[in-house]
This record gives sequence, structure tokens and C-alpha cells, in this order.
Amino acid sequence: MSELQREFLLQREFLPGLQEDERLEPHAPPSAVCPGNLETLLQPCPLVVDLDGTLVRSDLLIETAFSELARRPHSAVDLFRALCGGKACLKHRLSQPVDFDPALLPYDEEVLKVVRAAREEGRPIYLASASHERLVSAVAEHLGLFDGWFATSETTNCAADVKAEQLVAAFGKRGFDYIGNDVADLPVWRHAAKSYAIRTSPAVAQKLSRQCANVQHLPCEKATWRTWARLLRVHQYVKNGLVFVPLVINQLFDVDSMVSAGLAFLAFSLCASGVYILNDLVDLQDDRGHRTKCRRPLACGDIPLSDAIAVIPILLLLSLMVAVMVTPGFVLVLAGYFALTTAYSFFFKRKMILDVVALASLYTTRVIGGAVALSVWPSPWLLAFMMSWFLSLALVKRYTELIGRRAARLPDSKGRDYRKADIGMVGALAAGAGMNALTLFALYAASDNAQDIYARPGMLWLAGPVLACWIARILMLAHRGQMHDDPVVFAIRDKVSLATLGAASLFVVAAM
Repeated sequence: MSELQREFLLQREFLPGLQEDERLEPHAPPSAVCPGNLETLLQPCPLVVDLDGTLVRSDLLIETAFSELARRPHSAVDLFRALCGGKACLKHRLSQPVDFDPALLPYDEEVLKVVRAAREEGRPIYLASASHERLVSAVAEHLGLFDGWFATSETTNCAADVKAEQLVAAFGKRGFDYIGNDVADLPVWRHAAKSYAIRTSPAVAQKLSRQCANVQHLPCEKATWRTWARLLRVHQYVKNGLVFVPLVINQLFDVDSMVSAGLAFLAFSLCASGVYILNDLVDLQDDRGHRTKCRRPLACGDIPLSDAIAVIPILLLLSLMVAVMVTPGFVLVLAGYFALTTAYSFFFKRKMILDVVALASLYTTRVIGGAVALSVWPSPWLLAFMMSWFLSLALVKRYTELIGRRAARLPDSKGRDYRKADIGMVGALAAGAGMNALTLFALYAASDNAQDIYARPGMLWLAGPVLACWIARILMLAHRGQMHDDPVVFAIRDKVSLATLGAASLFVVAAM
């Protein structure tokens, strides 16, 4: 029997004159918490665990909101109406996501260690969350470590003071230990016998130390600049190098042109990073079930979802500010790029064929942006070649995903409109698009346009076979299951690809 429980029994036996609010009397918990009256009183001090940001390195409200918007973008109006009725109403509206799987959530091992240790000591353990009761009960049932739970209902948002009141009513003041992480947990920590904290901000940690004497901070890894670089997909910035293609082809190597192209590169990079984060928020559940994407910072919980959301408008605003420094026409191209890539995240990526056409268009838009930044007219031959070339690579990307799912015996992805039975057709389309790009390149090399631009256009013919070897090798490696999820990233890291594409580039430069 704990000291708190002994003190409570002494109060009941020897100090009956105390006012009701001065007694350390724990009240029976709600039905979800398995009440026990005297039996509950004789148990060791309960351990109560917060869910969002504590037990799970994520936020279920944000996850379910983006899941709903990804599935039905027009539901944003319904969600706004629900929010007008209060957070509890909004959470109830989002409480039945079709893709929610508690087994895939990023659970915190340090918190689980404390929970398992308390369970070995025979202490009752409860889950207390501001998330909706349907989600909380699913998590509790999956883990099988909890004796009960407290959660948000259709009418009551179980957060901050409301959560504190419910826990005090169930266990009494100082009648429970609590693990939390955020400013909303401060009212709960105030009534806990012992406070556990994890991933608290410096400001919250300072307030917690002032109001609670018995505090233990659990160890956790902070996000580093490398983690943020992975979230921003800095390694993908090489794709934005396509803005320099018009500069090279038109041989505009003066300072003003190079500065304009450089600013265009920066604007595309900032905008792309913002949309990459948005895309990761939409794809959380699907990424967690993927063999490599599960290591992305948001999917595995290395970066809080709220921090990621806060960064998106900052990146987009910086991108717009840089674009304004180029040309008005470039601002329109960048706006079109943002609109198309956002539509891809919420709609096109879930539509067969439309998704790869959208991806190829995004690559081609970078070339158009580079031309507009330099105030030159992009060659139709160049745009047609780029569209076919990157359509082939986009299809290789889907082909690789399907090959990986078949090898791992995973079910068909809910976030894509392709099936494992489509592998042969997707591979054939990828090969066809690649060969079509090479045909366009050959026709361009023989065109009057090439004769006017290049001093030695015959050198372009030497680049054709090199590009043919590269795309054929990419297809063969994808067929063997040896391709990276993103062919462009593979090309950056693969020595043979770098040598092959470097040789083709040298032939193009020699033609100038």
C-alpha cells in the first residue's frame, strides 16, 4: 500500500471533520477505466500516459485531418464547419479514418520502457489522450498494456484542465503518476504524484520544474539539421538543375543570365521543399507501410507534425520572394508548378497514368521556368523530349514500387491506383516512353533548329546511343529489383549512371 493510500485511510478513520475538498479521496473512474472502489484504492499508484507526442511520436488529429483531405479534398468545408462546433466535434468527425492502423504508428521506446516497468511492478496503467475515444481505444487494444483509457468524446475535449479534472476525479490529487510532453499537460502534471516528461520545449520544461518537485525527463533524440535536410529533400534539389538547361542550350553565359537561372533554381527548391512536406503529411500511413519510406522524418516521428506544418508557409513565402526577383512571367510559372504539384499530392497521385503524366509535367515545367527566367522561347523539341524522358522515369518509379511490393508479398497500396498484376504493362510503358524520347532526340539532332544553334550538330548523334544504354540499364535493374525507389536519386548515386550521363553531356557541349 502506498503512502498516499495510507494517508487517505487515516483521514477517513481519524479526521472525519475535514472538509470534502481537503481529503485525498480518489473518485471512481469513468466506465472506460474499469472502476474498482476499495479494490482500486488498495492498488499501487496508477501510471497515466499521454498519447500524442508522448507514447506516439505523432499527432493523431493532424494525421486524420490530412488523411481525410487526401481522400476527399472537398471535405475541407465539412471540417471547418465541425471545427466551428469545437475541437471535440472536429475530432469526432475525423474519428473513423479508413487508413488508420495503430500497428504502424511510431511508438516511443523510452515511454514503452516506463510502461512495461510499471506493469511488472503490478501498477495499473491508463492511457489519457485528447484524441478521440475510437482512436485511443484502438491503440490501447493493439498494445494490450493498459487497464483503461480516458479520451475525447463527441462533446468533451479531453485536454489540459478537462483531462486534469477527469484524472483527479478518478484517482485523487497526487494519486497518479503522469507522462506528458506539451504545454497542455501542465495542468495534469500539477496534480500528479510524479511527473515524467519527454520532448518538452525549454519553456515547458522550465514551467514544469517550477510547479512540480518530482520530475523525471525521459531521454529522447532531438531533430538535427540532417533530419531537417531529409525532410526538405535537399538531395532532390538536383532535379531543379533543369532550369539551367535553356541557359546551356542557348549558350547564355553572361552574369545576368546566370544570376537569373540561379534565382530560379533557388525558388523552385524552396517551393519543392514545402510541397514535399505537404506530400509527406498526406502519405503518412502509406509511407509507414513502405520498405524505405517508413524512415522518412514524419513517418517515423523524428520531426513533430506541427513543426513541419509551420515550416510549409515559410518555405512558400521565401520561394515567392525569390521568384519576384526574377521576372513576372517566372512567378506565373512557379505558381503553376505549385498548383500542379499540390494537385498531384491530393488527387493525381491516386489516379493511374495521370500520376506519371503529372510527374513528367513537373519536370518539364522546370525547363519552362528556366527559359522564362532567361526570357527565351523554349524549343518544342526540347519540351517533347523532356516530357517523354521523364514520363519513362516516372513509370520506372511505379514499376519499381510494384516489383518491391511483389517481392515483399505486400498487398496492393491503397494510396496508388496500380496493382501488382500491372507490373508487365507498366514496364512496357516505361520502355516505350524511353525509346520515344530517344527518337525525339534523334529527330531534333537532324532538325534545322539544331543546325542553327550548334556549331557541330553531328556530335549530338553520339549522345543518342549513350542515352539509350542508360535508359535500357535503368529498366533492366528495375526488372531485377535492384533500382532505388526514385530513378533520379539512383542516377545521382550510381557511378555508372554518372559516367554515362556525363559522357552524353560532353557530346552535347562538344556540339556547341
